[in-house]
Amino acid sequence: MIPLDTLTISELARGIRSGAVSAVAAVEACLTRIDQVEAAVLAWVHVDRTGALDAARVMDAEAVRGVFRGPLHGVPVGLKDIFDVVGLVTTSGAQAFAHRRPPADADAVARLRAAGAVIIGKTTTTEFAYADSTVTRNPWNLDHTPGGSSSGSAAAVAARMIPLALGSQTIGSTLRPAAYCGIVGLKATHGLISAEGVTPLAWSLDHVGIFTRSVDDAALVLSVLAGPAAAGGALMEGRPPRLGIPRALFADKASPDVKAHLDAVAAMFSRSGAAVEDVSLPPIASVLHDAGQVVLRADAAAYHAAQFAAHAQDYRPKIRALVEDGLKTPAVDYVNAQRILAQFKREMQPVFGLFDALLMPVAPAPAPRGFETTGDPALCAPWSYGGFPSISLPSGLAQDRLPMAIQLTAGAGAESRLLDVARWCEGRLAFGAAPPL
Repeated sequence: MIPLDTLTISELARGIRSGAVSAVAAVEACLTRIDQVEAAVLAWVHVDRTGALDAARVMDAEAVRGVFRGPLHGVPVGLKDIFDVVGLVTTSGAQAFAHRRPPADADAVARLRAAGAVIIGKTTTTEFAYADSTVTRNPWNLDHTPGGSSSGSAAAVAARMIPLALGSQTIGSTLRPAAYCGIVGLKATHGLISAEGVTPLAWSLDHVGIFTRSVDDAALVLSVLAGPAAAGGALMEGRPPRLGIPRALFADKASPDVKAHLDAVAAMFSRSGAAVEDVSLPPIASVLHDAGQVVLRADAAAYHAAQFAAHAQDYRPKIRALVEDGLKTPAVDYVNAQRILAQFKREMQPVFGLFDALLMPVAPAPAPRGFETTGDPALCAPWSYGGFPSISLPSGLAQDRLPMAIQLTAGAGAESRLLDVARWCEGRLAFGAAPPL
């Protein structure tokens, strides 16, 4: 029998629906895998063994009666520890002053439960989902970061401890960890998936993120979190995609190896029938980074102001500096920065109209060695600042056997087309490698 921890979400859900697999067996397989590798990877804040097994028994009892809550009935899931879950503490990766026991599930968690998902527990996050590293290790090489801020979610899915996890992305916190860990990471258009009940970093920029091991799985989860229409497919009707490469975005940032890898992937896509050409970003993109940083720090300060006044000394250095800078940001600077972001969104729409998706690297290099940084989010930043849907796909291995990845992004509300393109690309990439754990 195929080990349950290697099954995709769709395979697992079908097995539970047919009776070939039980929800309890699926949860037990996850718990066994956690016992095998968690001491090395350190992806979890809390594993709710009792609660997960109890919920799985309920799912199995319902399945026997022919009752299925939804497409994730019995599927185990992990949640970045900024998502509120009734019965579990939300730590937000911070010290005790920030811990809380929420009275209700986050909206995304409630949707997962309604679809039948079984919550295994909480995965690690950088403090308040910013830049101070967690203890989590990269399953491909334990001396390297898994990325952040959704460190535990990416590492847990990559290490086959769970088939599905939720995270978040304010700048690069879903796609970059997915890329570093060799899995699929998806963020939808800003606001398409509710972030209610999720500890915010920056309201204007925060996206809920999805971690899976296939594009079809990510689409299935998106249909649960945002409605079936968001993940509908077949828009390209089998034709190869039109792909634009915004080289100016990464020309002076990406390593030579990453640029060479992207060129090789683009050439392979072209040989497979895709129309691939370079594209220029609108001039407003040259000031986008500075504007995005103004919005980030001001939004963060707005959320943390009262708590920071009492506990500034308890904040870790990078998030503390962000809040301090945000508290000094003039309102006029914030308004002007928001105008720049809005202008970028408007001026990108004609660009997106020329292509099915834009193609570029996710990060300037594979996962960095050490834990002083969670990596550079600069290549994800424009699409987070613009609120556009983006997906990371594993696309190969570097010479040191660390994963490499490509990023696809599309216009606001174009999730269906983006997923269509991602399926096509995934089929040509045929990435099948797994971490050595």
